[in-house]
Amino acid sequence: MTTYQMPQVAAGQEEFTAETILARAKAAAPLLRQRSEEIARTRRLPQDAVDLVRDTGVFRIGMPKEWGGPELTFSQQTEVIEALSYGDAAAGWCAMIGMDTWIYAGYLDEPVVKELLANPDAITAGLIFPVGRADRVPGGYRVTGRWPFGSGVTHADWVVGGCVVHSDGVPEPGAGGAPVNWRLMLVRREDVETVDTWHTHGLAGSGSMDYEVTDLFVPEEWTFDYTTPRGTGPLSAPDAFLGNVPGVPLGVARAALDHVRELAAERVERATGTPWSDSYRVQTVIGEAEMRLAAARYAVYGTLDELWDRLASGIEPTPDQQVSSALARVNAFRTARSIVSRLSDLVGTASIYRTSPLDRWLRDLHTMCQHILAQEQIIQSAGAHLLGGTPQAPFPLGLKG
Repeated sequence: MTTYQMPQVAAGQEEFTAETILARAKAAAPLLRQRSEEIARTRRLPQDAVDLVRDTGVFRIGMPKEWGGPELTFSQQTEVIEALSYGDAAAGWCAMIGMDTWIYAGYLDEPVVKELLANPDAITAGLIFPVGRADRVPGGYRVTGRWPFGSGVTHADWVVGGCVVHSDGVPEPGAGGAPVNWRLMLVRREDVETVDTWHTHGLAGSGSMDYEVTDLFVPEEWTFDYTTPRGTGPLSAPDAFLGNVPGVPLGVARAALDHVRELAAERVERATGTPWSDSYRVQTVIGEAEMRLAAARYAVYGTLDELWDRLASGIEPTPDQQVSSALARVNAFRTARSIVSRLSDLVGTASIYRTSPLDRWLRDLHTMCQHILAQEQIIQSAGAHLLGGTPQAPFPLGLKG
């Protein structure tokens, strides 16, 4: 059995840079691949797998340099998530969710940030949409609610939950004419109860179960909304935490394509005895898959680089610029699922067994494509914004309302 070691850095050298974090993620991928069946079976990341992912530095990739972090760009973040997802989809998904700690910290006051900095590799889980209720009380809020889709909540250090703020039992209106005051609550993991609801056919290992609190006091300083970032620049944008999301489907599709290319070296067409390497049918499927994945990948990275540069420069976007990265993200999910489905058709009956990674990858991608960030309403919202209409989902486009 091959033994994989994390790359070591020289004494005194900066340990966590974009280059070293990516190298560590690539080194971790084969180890995660070996654990994929176990991760899916147990429906969560085992603690040693969490430690392996944490040691890559992925959970600090959104930490600004002023706080001592590496401050990776959106494209650099996506490369890291893509590398981890190449090893295991659930691990990549949980890494993508868990690194939001430092995005959220950009909305909090300095004393809270200093407390968070005690653990630069802290993991955060939770649903940001306002499913819970927060009743305003002196010094903070009394929070009650149950949130679904808590990816990584089984191993998180911190948990967020979106709430509608109430005063005197009545929902408060939000800023700028919003119908409700949508506010996020950040609490310690031990303050929430998990509800084991995550029994799915795909992405099972993400542990995306429900979690709940009842009448939990949350101090004002541990709450925030997305209209009031403390800083400026790309990491303070409303959709900063969405930049690296497409790394997961891209990594899974790459893993599936490499897997089938390896299979092709030993396979022959049953009817003719033609090696797969010389089969027109197989060559066409592989060529088309590479073409489509490359196009989707370049769209993701190209639009992310443009988004980062625009936000760093403070340039007001055109409508086309505003929607470009969101559309590339949705396309990455859909293209990845289509590619793996086609590869499964190519491999045939061997792909339907649970022992085949193609079976797991296809189920994982189908589940990912049901996520709100990959659904049709994002496309509708992009079209509406381009036409001057009303987006149904403005937030995933980076629009505040």
